Amino acid sequence: MNVKGIHHLTAMTGSAAHNFKFYTEVLGMRLVKKTVNQDDTTAYHLFYGDEQGNPGTELTFFDFPNAGPKRAGVSSISNSSLRVASDAALNYWIERFTEFNVKHAPISEFAGRNVIFFEDAEGQQLTLVSDETNSVAATGTPWDKSPVPVEYGITGLGPVRLTVRTPEPTIAALQILGFTEKNRVPALVEGQDDIIVMEVGDGGSGAEVFVEPRNDLPAEVQGIGGVHHVAFRVKDEEELHAWIDKINSTRLPNSGFVERFYFRSLYFREPNGILFELATDGPGFATDEPLETLGESLALPPFLEGKRAAIEANIKPLNTGR
Repeated sequence: MNVKGIHHLTAMTGSAAHNFKFYTEVLGMRLVKKTVNQDDTTAYHLFYGDEQGNPGTELTFFDFPNAGPKRAGVSSISNSSLRVASDAALNYWIERFTEFNVKHAPISEFAGRNVIFFEDAEGQQLTLVSDETNSVAATGTPWDKSPVPVEYGITGLGPVRLTVRTPEPTIAALQILGFTEKNRVPALVEGQDDIIVMEVGDGGSGAEVFVEPRNDLPAEVQGIGGVHHVAFRVKDEEELHAWIDKINSTRLPNSGFVERFYFRSLYFREPNGILFELATDGPGFATDEPLETLGESLALPPFLEGKRAAIEANIKPLNTGR
């Protein structure tokens, strides 16, 4: 029993409105669900993805305007990547990043693929990775109403980078999920050990995790511009319950079953303190909205619908309707 790859990533923003503009108008992703953090309903939870918000395409954000900025360090998800179809797409993105004054590096090669390292306006560290040499098909289909041409659009999530002081416990946790070591690549920082590339299932960019050893950093302080957790894909609720039994058998502290309505989840921290989630592929985001209008209205799961008036009074409009 292995996870199927990366399901979604959840990061933190200090401004839902500015975040919405960047990820939809600059990166061209579709806002597929506008809802709230189910554990803190005063905060938006925004989901960006492909045309349908398929699992493996979702980059999501909690809106915490009163939080401080992250302080980079170990025990962190230090880089998130987004996939595009080809090297030609990277050339397009270099021009687009220049046009929109997005801080970015030139095209380079990393872990056998061409990439662009860049960051959003809040300092979140991101990578565009080309699928030119990726043998596994892209996860999703870019939205045809995006300002970015479909052939250059973001197709899904690529590898995530976990930065830790001691890699062995994190690797052991990934092995529980079915990951195996694929190879090692040179460190990005001189004097540090090689980065370990772990993969699961059929492999490919959407099923890889980079474990980066760093002995020169303090522990991360989470905040705006940082990543809260990474979720991995499981087939369905039946399989999730099997995973709950398996994680319990390892004695890793965990949340047990959590109902998120759009998917079902289990949360646990690997030994270096990074929060992992296991999330089911369904039911999906069209459960309570038509595909044509995903993300245009505030969606609430049934167990929060009775609090709608109070919730809407505490959040600012994003002006996402058409």
